[in-house]
Amino acid sequence: MSSPSTHAEVTAADTAGRWPLLLLFASGLVWLVVSGVLALVASIQLHSPAFLADCAWFTHGRVTALVETTFVYGWCANAGVGIALWVLGRLGGSPLRALNWAVVGTLFWNAAIALGLIGIATGDATSFSLLQMPGYVQPLLVAAYVAMSVSGILAWNGRRTDGTFASQWYAVAALFIFPWLLVAAQAMLVWSPVRGVLQAVVDGWYVQSVLSLWLAPLALAGAYYVVPKATGRALPSYEFAPLAFWTLLFVGSFSGGRHLIGGPVPAWLPTLANAACWMLLFHFSVVALNLRGVFSRGGTAFKFISFGLSAYVLGSLLDAMTSFRGVALITQFTYFATAQQQLALYGGISMLFFGSIYFAMPRLTGRSWASGALVRGHAALTILGVLLLVVSLAVAGWIQGHDLNNAKIAYAELSAHTRPWLLVVTAAYSILLFGNLLLFVNFILSVCSACCVRSDNLPDSSSFRQPSAMEVPAL
Repeated sequence: MSSPSTHAEVTAADTAGRWPLLLLFASGLVWLVVSGVLALVASIQLHSPAFLADCAWFTHGRVTALVETTFVYGWCANAGVGIALWVLGRLGGSPLRALNWAVVGTLFWNAAIALGLIGIATGDATSFSLLQMPGYVQPLLVAAYVAMSVSGILAWNGRRTDGTFASQWYAVAALFIFPWLLVAAQAMLVWSPVRGVLQAVVDGWYVQSVLSLWLAPLALAGAYYVVPKATGRALPSYEFAPLAFWTLLFVGSFSGGRHLIGGPVPAWLPTLANAACWMLLFHFSVVALNLRGVFSRGGTAFKFISFGLSAYVLGSLLDAMTSFRGVALITQFTYFATAQQQLALYGGISMLFFGSIYFAMPRLTGRSWASGALVRGHAALTILGVLLLVVSLAVAGWIQGHDLNNAKIAYAELSAHTRPWLLVVTAAYSILLFGNLLLFVNFILSVCSACCVRSDNLPDSSSFRQPSAMEVPAL
């Protein structure tokens, strides 16, 4: 059994919020493994269409919707909210309050996801991207998310410090904005649907808003907290951080129109999206400048955060490039768009989540991770899997785009051209699934090792070095 990590800071916020936060992380990891299994099934079906073709619950369209739902609302939501609550509790200066609300909200959130997955599998999906769960499930999601957020909002409102930090801005923005996004999308697409092409416009806005105004802030909240704490240095170029934050909030949702290039929509919508993509480069540049210290340090958390930060910035550049009509002529409606999505969700957001979880867990349990070998294995497999996944999808998409623009190439030839790369995609998903299983097993072992030690033998918070304020506050 590993000995306690004597270099980890354990605060009152960690002790009070230990089990509710561990419940959130555990729920997220369960859904991450489930989404990995489903993603592997969907990937196999791309090059072997007969796989599970006789099972109505697992047709390719339904499996794709299941993957999307479990990954975003299962893994990302649970992990992101857990990180946000942990950051707000630590920076608030007092233990998290109303944690019963967080526990009840977590249970209902995951129950709603399970119910939604059954609805999707039985053919009751809505068909809107990132909003596939049936309409009768979505109000429960809103109520559950609000319940989960109560502790974070109270920590923000009752903070004992005069200044605030970038990690707090991003965490609070994500907690406040998502319920509004979900209600607005439901109202316009499910409860009282708008007509015609407006549905595509609203769905494009919602998809981009989920990425830019919810998941990205949750990921950045953890990164902006972990990097200065672990390096022991104030963030460089921090005076630009507020401008980057407000740029993301005001401009982020407008870039969704890039998916509508060539569609039956007013020309100003894709043009506005193109301008928004290039304006957002300021946000990404400032984030890279603020967090650049992560590249000069070792450690598991930094390894994930540095990779996630690189993918986050690279994804923004690809979004800007593909927002041009000439480039979109090749990349739109191909595997290249899927590669961009995986780069953002898996390479950027999820890797930042992994880094924050690896940093938070020893502080929540008061003990180091159970197995260093599992930590190293997860890091190596995840990085390899993401690289293989994104590169193979991008190459397959580029080939597919050129073939689709050549009227002389039949669909059978197109499939033959992309099949080798789709086989690599399947291998990448297999690697990612195995890596995530290592993380899940290590998480369970770490929690069990903490539970097996009597509470009076656990290190008291006074025996740990107390954290100092490593970020520069914005007064």
